[in-house]
Amino acid sequence: MTSVKEIHVDREPREGELGAGTFYFTDDYSVFDWGQMPDRIPEKGAALCTMGAANFELLDVNHIPTHYRGVYETSDSGEGEPKELGECASPPRTMAIELARVPDLPTDGEAYDYEAFHAAAGDGYVVPLEIVFRNTVPEGSSLRRRRSPAEFDLPYETWPDEVVDLPEPIVEFSTKFEEQDRYLSRTEAEAIAGQASLDRLEELALGVNTVVTMRAEQTGFTHEDGKIEVVYDDGTLKVADVVGTFDENRFSYQGQELSKEVVRQYYRRTDPDWVDAVSAAKAEAREQGVADWRSLCEESPDPLPAEVIEVVSDVYTAGTNTYTDFDWFDAPALDEVVEAVEEL
Repeated sequence: MTSVKEIHVDREPREGELGAGTFYFTDDYSVFDWGQMPDRIPEKGAALCTMGAANFELLDVNHIPTHYRGVYETSDSGEGEPKELGECASPPRTMAIELARVPDLPTDGEAYDYEAFHAAAGDGYVVPLEIVFRNTVPEGSSLRRRRSPAEFDLPYETWPDEVVDLPEPIVEFSTKFEEQDRYLSRTEAEAIAGQASLDRLEELALGVNTVVTMRAEQTGFTHEDGKIEVVYDDGTLKVADVVGTFDENRFSYQGQELSKEVVRQYYRRTDPDWVDAVSAAKAEAREQGVADWRSLCEESPDPLPAEVIEVVSDVYTAGTNTYTDFDWFDAPALDEVVEAVEEL
């Protein structure tokens, strides 16, 4: 179980062969790495599964390898052969996938032992990196805290209070299985990637970014940034987890953020004590070398008001309808959703 989806194993991966299983997408959500939040967002899981399946099938058309095997409709039991999204009469919640090994990542309290991880990984494993691609630098982007505009040949001394378009997409690497994600230098990422070539990981991320960006432009969205996770399968790199959804990627529509960022920004405005406590707990955990930063957090998130939950649900469902160009959900027009988000 992750914070937003359940993983079911049909066949365990073994040496020389990936396994098989499914993702079941729940209506849970997570922001600021908190894990499961106090509310659920109706239809969020089905929207993410539908949008993710649409993107995986776009990647397949563009000859980009993935671990995707199809979907099961909401009414299906998850047994039998999975379907292509176009064969479904209702939005799916269950996605069939290939499974790879995720060995334990030991730590002595100060450093993670990636040599032990890769010794147990063999030739089929989830690469212990997240590969992040960026087309723009929105106001909430972590890039603003870590790097200056001059590094990208931008004509600013400091980051302006507006979305900044990058001259070219950039790729960054961060950890995946550590208790707190951290961005890495290229040298650090190479040491962590194992048999997976960093150049090929970067090329794969840029290919995914191109496909999602083109689809976004076709349907009226701006694709700002996103990430991929990758399976190394005996020399082949396959896009894994889920890709190009409102949880994994940041999109805007008519200048308005329409992704999980809506919820992040709402909490920043309405529950700043919790947001500040999360930041403080993460910083303290880094200083103390403590893995579980949540044990140091003195605040918990407030539940979302019912009217906010309804708007956020519409972001996922109306956004998926628009992105896929198909009315999977009984949702308002996306223009109306944008207006509602602006009023939160």
